[in-house]
Amino acid sequence: MYSENTSRLAVLVVEDEPLLRMDAVDMIGDAGFKTYEACSADEAMALIRDNNDIGILFTDIDMPGSINGLKLAACIREGWPSVEILIASGVVGVTDEVMPEGSKFYSKPYVTAQIISDMKTIAASEEHSV
Repeated sequence: MYSENTSRLAVLVVEDEPLLRMDAVDMIGDAGFKTYEACSADEAMALIRDNNDIGILFTDIDMPGSINGLKLAACIREGWPSVEILIASGVVGVTDEVMPEGSKFYSKPYVTAQIISDMKTIAASEEHSV
């Protein structure tokens, strides 16, 4: 069931661990967002090319494939600058210098309520800008 504020903004969840990805997709879907899921940056790039309703990228850093989550985020920032970027990882020492401008970082284990709150804030600002 989608709420009025979140139905027009989809979230792309990128996580290589199946259980973590499933939990994130459930968490975000339960909050009223349409979700897409990918297990690698390569799969994520294909999804964002094919789906113009993606407004938020929620990605892990460490994953298999040609690029990691930070490089994926940089590619998304360059190619789709309006997409908001949220990065979650257990990696220690992630600094603002290595993250794309305007992105937000969450340490794992992250506080679910904070991520959902931030996504709803993003969705609300998108509603007002349309």
